[in-house]
Amino acid sequence: MEPWTVRGGPDEVVERTRRWLSAADGEDAPVVVETSGSTGTPKRVLLTRDALLASVRASAARVGASGRWVLALPPTYVAGLQVVARSLVAGHPPALLERDGWPPGEGWFVSLVPTQLTRMLASPPDVAALRRAHTVLLGGGPIGAALRERAAEAGVHVVATYGSAETAGGCVYDGLPLDGVGVALGDGGRIRIAGPTLFSGYDGQPDLTAQVLVGGWFLTSDAGRIDEDGRLVVIGRVDDVIVTGGLNVPGPAVAERLRQHPDVVAAEVLGVPDAEWGNQVVAFVVGTPDLDHLRDWVAGAHPRAWAPGRLVRLDAIPLLANGKPDRQALLGLVEPRR
Repeated sequence: MEPWTVRGGPDEVVERTRRWLSAADGEDAPVVVETSGSTGTPKRVLLTRDALLASVRASAARVGASGRWVLALPPTYVAGLQVVARSLVAGHPPALLERDGWPPGEGWFVSLVPTQLTRMLASPPDVAALRRAHTVLLGGGPIGAALRERAAEAGVHVVATYGSAETAGGCVYDGLPLDGVGVALGDGGRIRIAGPTLFSGYDGQPDLTAQVLVGGWFLTSDAGRIDEDGRLVVIGRVDDVIVTGGLNVPGPAVAERLRQHPDVVAAEVLGVPDAEWGNQVVAFVVGTPDLDHLRDWVAGAHPRAWAPGRLVRLDAIPLLANGKPDRQALLGLVEPRR
């Protein structure tokens, strides 16, 4: 059978997923999940039913998920599709946050991205609801220590996840791979993933598939390290390392330091081409501090050479439909210096 692409509104996706999960063997064509395209052209990721169910079951085993899930993410992306599948496998239709609001009682589950959680922690009704959740899975972007601390102080149980559409969603929870998932580091700390949750390829792109599916391993675009407790620490995308004046600056580490400033609401850091430096470290900030102040703030925790050379003030960080920062939109706000 031909693959089917996850499209449409929440109700349509829930019903289509229900039929797909219950289809007889041989009638369960792969599902196509499109990536966000946050760093370029979206890819069409082919996931088999076995891969998705392997992820659902491993996730349930790790967090003890047997209850209802709240759908707070677009169901057309892998994180939203996973919420739909987890809830249906557990025997419950997902609650749609936009339409139904938070469910009553305790013990339900929800998956969020950091931007959503940041905003919800500023809303007393949302905080009260999240305290009633069994677990809040948090993924889809850098998760700073400050956000984890705020959630803990508010009494919200958060589990940080790492994964992508190519791994059927989150496959590493709080730094530890789910059962059956393998994690290794390649050249330059590039993260590699193996196991039953892997995708089968990119629809219509066999050459790209061959580049990233090698010997049973998925070569991600992220760099990481293993800490002293044996947990994976994601440093950021391989191309998030900004080469400026011959120095390698980890953009995510600088952005996380900026977010720790008491007068910064949100921040992202990217490299922008520069005739003199090769690339310049540019900070995109929602907040009041000026550039000199932010440079001093970064230098208080990192080498001063990591400090941003330019500041772009914004009313809000532009986001994609799945809640991730829109990197292409941010880069479009800055004219390269030539």
